[in-house]
Amino acid sequence: MAQNLLRSLGLVSAVALIPAATAALAAVDVNTYRELDQFMSVFERVRSEYVEQVDDKTLLKGAIDGMLNALDPHSSYLDEKGFKALMTTTEGEYGGLGLSVTLEDNTVKIMSVTEDTPAHRAGLKTGDYLTHIDGKLVYDVSLDEAVDQMKGPPGSTVNMTVLRPGRDKPFDVRITRAIIELKAVKWEVKDRVGIINVNSFNKTTTDATLAAMTAIEKSLGGKPLGYILDLRSNPGGLLDQAVGLSDAFLDRGEIVSQRGRKKGDIERYYARPGDAAAGLPVIVLVDAGSASAAEIVAGALQEHHRAIVMGERTFGKGSVQTLLPLSQQTALRLTTARYFTPSGKSVQEGGITPDIAVPQLSDPDYKSRPKVRESDLRRHLINEIKVDDETVQDDGKPDPRFAASAEELKKKGVEDFQLHYALQTISRLGKVQQAVAPGAARPTGSR
Repeated sequence: MAQNLLRSLGLVSAVALIPAATAALAAVDVNTYRELDQFMSVFERVRSEYVEQVDDKTLLKGAIDGMLNALDPHSSYLDEKGFKALMTTTEGEYGGLGLSVTLEDNTVKIMSVTEDTPAHRAGLKTGDYLTHIDGKLVYDVSLDEAVDQMKGPPGSTVNMTVLRPGRDKPFDVRITRAIIELKAVKWEVKDRVGIINVNSFNKTTTDATLAAMTAIEKSLGGKPLGYILDLRSNPGGLLDQAVGLSDAFLDRGEIVSQRGRKKGDIERYYARPGDAAAGLPVIVLVDAGSASAAEIVAGALQEHHRAIVMGERTFGKGSVQTLLPLSQQTALRLTTARYFTPSGKSVQEGGITPDIAVPQLSDPDYKSRPKVRESDLRRHLINEIKVDDETVQDDGKPDPRFAASAEELKKKGVEDFQLHYALQTISRLGKVQQAVAPGAARPTGSR
């Protein structure tokens, strides 16, 4: 009977789990049994007395969602639709607008905008609120409902009303949906510096980065002055790809560790011999949208003194989610561990603090637009470390290096100030390194 019930609810995929489940229930205290009895009473009352008939599947999914909503914001139940969406995202291609959204006070808030997508080209930015989709108010709805309204066939359009902090009035945006091909890595060369833009950590990221480095050398006919690894607005992804990307620039040492609930539940990941960049200077660009896997890379390269981290303090997502299949079409995404940098620091809430804080002065909305981080999310895991990321000198005055306005920079042809500053810095480092005689000490920023 118990086996049939569990199978019908999709909670197990094998009869072998029944003894384990029975043993677990035996360990539950009396108070928990009372709560479970109360849950069943509520379930039966709703089934029999609610004003409209609701199928059992809907009620049970609601109960599961409610249980997971009591945890951190990254744990969730994936039904068939959600599970499929997750798989296609990590595969590197999906349909939509190129937005990552969350719910804040029952309002849809943009967490990140993927580069070179319809949403990016329409000018949507992190921190924007979506108030209406195709004229319909999107307030006090579930995240799934809001996302479903944004979806549609490629080539179709969606009208969105956007509320941007710092602006007096909402504004409307019309966006044409498209197949979002997540090009995990793009590259270019400026001033003999290789720029590698890593947009996501899907299954191709490490190989694509190594291929980009080869292409950069081929286009230059030799080694570049150095590399800029652009991880801005990278929401993260696969842990093994974060380890692989870090390993590409390291030839020894720990990259990251993940620690679970039990004291001895620790797993460590190490770099293998061989630095694909051959010791050339590296700058890692980060911002408030650099999260999870991006923070693993930034933290590892920073603490091994292999790269200069530049930009803004990162998002601060220092937790590991494990995908636990419940059936062939459903799964549980559960936070099972925290990850730590090589020095043993957790970036949860605090994020990675850059070695050189550089504001994005070329963005006219930079100062007025709020930055969304892990610490802003409800029910986030708590970390004792608190960080202030204001770009100031010791005397509390704004840094004169970052006093230019967006309008002034535009006149000078600077469209991306953070990248511009990184290019200037690495050009100096690269030229100094090239001038160092063989066998001499290398300059700061290289191995």
